[in-house]
Amino acid sequence: MCYDADAVPPVPAPTDRQSVQAGPLTLTSGDGTEFAAFLALPAHSTGPGVLVLPDNRGLSGFYRQTATRLAEHGHPALALDYFGRTAGGDPEKRAPEFGEMPNLLPHLLALTPDGLDADLTAGIDRLRATGAPEVVALGFCFGGRQAFRTAAPRFGLAGAVGFYGYPDAINGSPGPTQLAAGLTAPILALWGGADESIPPATVAAFDAALTAAGCPHIFMNYPQAPHNFFELGAVEHSDAARDAWQRLLDFLAGPGRPRPV
Repeated sequence: MCYDADAVPPVPAPTDRQSVQAGPLTLTSGDGTEFAAFLALPAHSTGPGVLVLPDNRGLSGFYRQTATRLAEHGHPALALDYFGRTAGGDPEKRAPEFGEMPNLLPHLLALTPDGLDADLTAGIDRLRATGAPEVVALGFCFGGRQAFRTAAPRFGLAGAVGFYGYPDAINGSPGPTQLAAGLTAPILALWGGADESIPPATVAAFDAALTAAGCPHIFMNYPQAPHNFFELGAVEHSDAARDAWQRLLDFLAGPGRPRPV
């Protein structure tokens, strides 16, 4: 689990922030499934669109606020929910207990790579429909794992950013480390050095796999930070959160993205 229901992104509004039009919408996946999303559009787009991929609890206030903060910086941003096929299209109508693991687990186990890819593609297509010249994926925890997967050419993204996305295989299902040979888009990966759920050896193996594949990437490790350090309530890790946010903005700006050699 990553963020509680009342978690807030540690991102101040920019001094020159743009006005933003934001609200929920329903998208239709390639297999006909309707699922929930949240779209935030700046008055004037000044950078790539951002596909925001939540943790395993799905679309929550943290991700709506993150999308809005990105739009204030000129990035059209769309956050999506994963559970349209099993829990209905409106996360706001789910009971608060939905996010607890005993209730959430059946929905997580029902997710498939094909279904996830179809939903991600629908979100990417909607961002492109806003006129965004490029799209970058940004994910957290479970969403970070999915963001790394979107570096595959079939998604056509300009880059992928993952906060503490577990990269190794899970229950025999290949993760980004095993899929690294097919990843090509630039990757920015942000890790908590005190994250007990992602050991340093696991991060190192992903780094080595991307290097062997020739996939351009930057790994940032914050030595004392835990798994979910990017959160307003984690005040003791505010320096790490501030640095991570700036690195994300630099990556989105283009020159901060690693380039193939």
